[in-house]
Amino acid sequence: MTLRGPMRLKILGAAEEVTGSNYLLEAGGRRILVDCGLFQGRDEERRNRDPFPFVPSGIDAVLLTHAHMDHSGRIPLLAKQGYKGKVLATLPTTELCEVLWKDSAKLMKEESEWKTKKNLRKGLEKVEPLYSQEDAEEALTLLSAVSYDDIFEPAPGFRVRFRDAGHILGSAILEVWIREEDREAKVVFSGDLGPQQTVMERNPAFIEDADVVVIESTYGNRLHKSNQETRAEFRGVMNAALKEHSKVLIPTFAVDRAQRILYELALMQQEGLFRDGIPIYFDSPMGVKATEIYKDHLSLMSAEIQEQLRKDQDPFSPEGLRYVESVEDSQSINSVESAIVLAGSGMCNGGRIVHHLKHNLWKRNTHVVFVGYQAQGTLGRRLVEGEKTVRVAGEEVEVKASLHTINGFSAHADRDDLLAWASNFRDGPLFVVTHGEPASAESLAEALKAQGLRAEVPTVGQEIEIRPSAPGVRAETLAIPCKAPEAPCLEAVKVLGEISSILSALKEKAPEMEDPAEVLPLLISTRTLLETARDRARRSG
Repeated sequence: MTLRGPMRLKILGAAEEVTGSNYLLEAGGRRILVDCGLFQGRDEERRNRDPFPFVPSGIDAVLLTHAHMDHSGRIPLLAKQGYKGKVLATLPTTELCEVLWKDSAKLMKEESEWKTKKNLRKGLEKVEPLYSQEDAEEALTLLSAVSYDDIFEPAPGFRVRFRDAGHILGSAILEVWIREEDREAKVVFSGDLGPQQTVMERNPAFIEDADVVVIESTYGNRLHKSNQETRAEFRGVMNAALKEHSKVLIPTFAVDRAQRILYELALMQQEGLFRDGIPIYFDSPMGVKATEIYKDHLSLMSAEIQEQLRKDQDPFSPEGLRYVESVEDSQSINSVESAIVLAGSGMCNGGRIVHHLKHNLWKRNTHVVFVGYQAQGTLGRRLVEGEKTVRVAGEEVEVKASLHTINGFSAHADRDDLLAWASNFRDGPLFVVTHGEPASAESLAEALKAQGLRAEVPTVGQEIEIRPSAPGVRAETLAIPCKAPEAPCLEAVKVLGEISSILSALKEKAPEMEDPAEVLPLLISTRTLLETARDRARRSG
């Protein structure tokens, strides 16, 4: 099928920031959503509760680049508000989402209960979680696995291919073709790209043709140290801390970073680089589940990991590893003086790492090793930036621990990696630079322009119009200046989303109604009101 009408790419998240990835492709009345991630860090509570700038039930399909919550974490909310279509992702991504979404719903429930208790004491309203365990379960039923390198149609007029992004297990670059009569345009979404020289994942796939490329820029203004330099830096920190019989806290993301650190510790042991008997606490039930998924998909991993398997080595099980399940077992680690503790969350804005920091930041014989990106507004970012007193779990804590930052473990491409990947595109597509803080995004855009390429750093809400040309001719692209929606418009979108959610629930219950005749007049009246609202919207548009 071919589509008629304007083709547009809308940037709805991860513009001039790293979290909240969300993009919308529109053509011929069809809508494809790419990623639907949580905002993390500054003002995250309000922003995650803001209404979607589209009606969820009006989306034809969702394409998910990978499982990280800043890319997938609002999909349960999307389902809660009426989306019933497919969420297409690689098989490892679907399996990781099950772990991450259920854990997220659990943490949201616990946090909302805690906030509600505080509010009730002050005479304030009850706090509801962003979404429930049931919403997460419903969203999981929408997941549909696709294979790398196969081309399929998620909706009429659209063709899609997932390519390996080399970022985390199951991560994907998306190639999307949109057909209009005898003309076609192509949009590529980099997702989060891995470095050119990987350790655990395979190298990101190179792509040569596109009209528009949405490219991430997390480290668009920085270079990582080499793998050898990073390993030397990590080992130096660990050896120094363990010689002092210190407790080493490592805030870790449950997916990828936890597995990478377990692998590095296993390598150190294989090479005899630290003494036997050091307990390694993996204090992340979610991370343990994610590690099992990694072990189920070892065939998708790098040559280095394959070599470990050939030697009959388990890459993610260093000696002395202890899985910590219960809260009581986690709390008991407080009495252990010398140990390595891996715990989430990676940015210290929740999870079990928080209580470890509360009980250990004030001790001089504590070492905290940051091995991942710290978003603005998170506790991890404040620590990395040198705050001497921080509020942790409701208490002011003085920071006396030694803090270390190891950036080279990042699963993200650095500036040179991004430029190398971009240089493979022929005929000068438009690069839309997203998923980076302003300085990083602008730096990458300038570097792309210096190579003779077109690049734009969009704002949230900005649109890119794509005008297909004759076969073999690059499509014309036009960046439309962003106009922020007014408050009444946002409220209307929110109400429509709620109506859509109610309608979906009614459709499911309709066959079970004991007396449909009692409900039918209300439905007919509602239809009349909605038709009137539609007609007025058409006239005002």
